[in-house]
Amino acid sequence: MSSKVYSLQEAVAKFVEDGDQLAMGGFTTNRKPYAVVSEILRQGKTDFIGQPGPGGGDWDMLIGEGRVKAYINCYTANSGVTNVSRRFRDAIEKGKMLFEDYSQDVAMLMLHASSLGFPFFPVRLMIGTDLVNKWGISREVRETIDKLPNEKFVYMDNPFNPGEKLVAVPTPKIDLAIIHAQKASPDGTVSIEGNEFHDVDIAIAAKKVIVSCEELVSNEVIRRDPNVLSIPSMCVDAVVHAPYGAHPSQCYNYYDYDNPFLKVYDQASKTDEDFDAFVKEWVYETGSHEAYLDKLGATRLINLKVVPGLGYAQCKA
Repeated sequence: MSSKVYSLQEAVAKFVEDGDQLAMGGFTTNRKPYAVVSEILRQGKTDFIGQPGPGGGDWDMLIGEGRVKAYINCYTANSGVTNVSRRFRDAIEKGKMLFEDYSQDVAMLMLHASSLGFPFFPVRLMIGTDLVNKWGISREVRETIDKLPNEKFVYMDNPFNPGEKLVAVPTPKIDLAIIHAQKASPDGTVSIEGNEFHDVDIAIAAKKVIVSCEELVSNEVIRRDPNVLSIPSMCVDAVVHAPYGAHPSQCYNYYDYDNPFLKVYDQASKTDEDFDAFVKEWVYETGSHEAYLDKLGATRLINLKVVPGLGYAQCKA
């Protein structure tokens, strides 16, 4: 079986295309694929249609750098530090980005329905709220963008209970999913420890999948316990060995989130000038994930390692 292992630079160059409808795994400050996002920024990839589910600073950085054309979202924040991501908010307030809002439960159901191959998904949720009364992206604008459905939703009757109104929401046609996991093997088999969030759904739904991982283990080792396997090899196109590839978010059983770093980003993302300086220092000038880790320093990374039995690091601020 051929290997799907790529360097970070190779994987982004080959599988990330301008205009991709993009979904990323994790949840706000949990297992977010920051290493891949930074490389996307370095390579200048742009014009994404975002399907983030619950997004975090990974999406905020893409938005702040002007790489997201339209954003289909329910919630974007570095939970516990920034309640609403600042570049995300700034882009909406200043009209820099097309934005459509669904409730979090519906956004997750849309991704799940996509993994099942459904053309749409009927829900009772959102009825009676401004999530159906108001559209962030008008029908006229939607009709000009091939990868957006022309309708935010369509009312329909329940065929099994006539007279009951339902909301039919579209299922996203995901071009690319990016996921950070604890373990993966050269053939693309993936083991996610702890909460999988929506990662399995987007891996199944997407046409292309990049997985970065803390540990690259052999095909034989990863198959020793099928009960801990999350994503089959047939769903994955590229595996990238990227230790601490979720920093500054946490990676369950490996390291805690870097709260001081998240606080620095919170302050830097308040203004265009400070944000530009932040990404220049931590993304462009580092030039690679390895140089990024060198800049963070061994002591800082060691102090983020989780304590066995506790699940979090002892050194937090």
